[in-house]
Amino acid sequence: MNRTEILEYLQTADRARVQELFARADETRRQYCGDGILMRGIVEFSSRCQGSCAYCGLNKNNKNNPRYQMSAAEIIDAAQMIYAGGIQTIVLQSGEDPELDPEWLAGIVRAVKEKFQLSITLSAGEKSKDIYRLWREAGADRYLLKIETTDAALYRRLHPGMSFANRLRCLDDLQELGYQTGSGIIVGLPGQTPEILAGDVLFFQDRDFDMIGLGPLIPHQATALRDLPKGSVDLTLRCVALTRLLTKNAHLPATTALGSLDRDYRLDGLKAGANVLMPNFTPLAYKKNYEIYPGKRCVSEPTGQCALCMAPLAESIGRRVDFSRGDSLKKLV
Repeated sequence: MNRTEILEYLQTADRARVQELFARADETRRQYCGDGILMRGIVEFSSRCQGSCAYCGLNKNNKNNPRYQMSAAEIIDAAQMIYAGGIQTIVLQSGEDPELDPEWLAGIVRAVKEKFQLSITLSAGEKSKDIYRLWREAGADRYLLKIETTDAALYRRLHPGMSFANRLRCLDDLQELGYQTGSGIIVGLPGQTPEILAGDVLFFQDRDFDMIGLGPLIPHQATALRDLPKGSVDLTLRCVALTRLLTKNAHLPATTALGSLDRDYRLDGLKAGANVLMPNFTPLAYKKNYEIYPGKRCVSEPTGQCALCMAPLAESIGRRVDFSRGDSLKKLV
């Protein structure tokens, strides 16, 4: 599929063509990934962040958001819950924390590996190649670093003080170090055009990422984008479907953001090419403070409670929950 065809699907008002796109993506997902919906247990271990991203509630200018960092013991307890629930992947996520001790996190990675043999995904922002190497050698299997947008000018406007070139450097380093590497975008950013979105999807195809997350913009009240409308669900689903068609066997989550709007659109995401769900295992005392956007689902439920909803969700569309490690389907170099 070339850029012109991608743009046609992004812009068409013909609902029959859009439904055809979703059906093609769903069939491609079935062919390359199967019917299982992979489970990833997410633990948001720190809300500290040095970024001032224009869309994120964790930005350093938001003084009303209590900052926290979970202890090593609390993180390992969360890993125990994930393991006990039969999920074989833990995602350890934080803000861009300038005070994060790389050796401390490496120790946690080693402990989780030793105790539970879980597959470990890290998402802790931009770091040096040496730090990424430290975590990889400690046992981290995967790393998620969303590009957010591949348009350099738009990236600069939305990420004051950050470098688009450095973001790309980090993704290069992660892939070179042998991480199963994930990236992704936000749909609905101000100034984002269909041409930019087409470039995003082609970027995913070119980089051959193992995991790709696409979610709608949900503006936070403590950011510069607070008065903007939420990103279009329909456009987000079109981007998911196009990404599935172009990347074939990448793992695509039905993101929590899709489930945090006027209704839960994660089922729609799963029917448009997605094959991953990410139940939250952040302790109740912390997860309401990891507010990257308002209205985030499951922040008041007991820890791990949302994992119980996954099987019925899958069964409602004739699919099944897959509790395997869910490693990359790409050939790792």
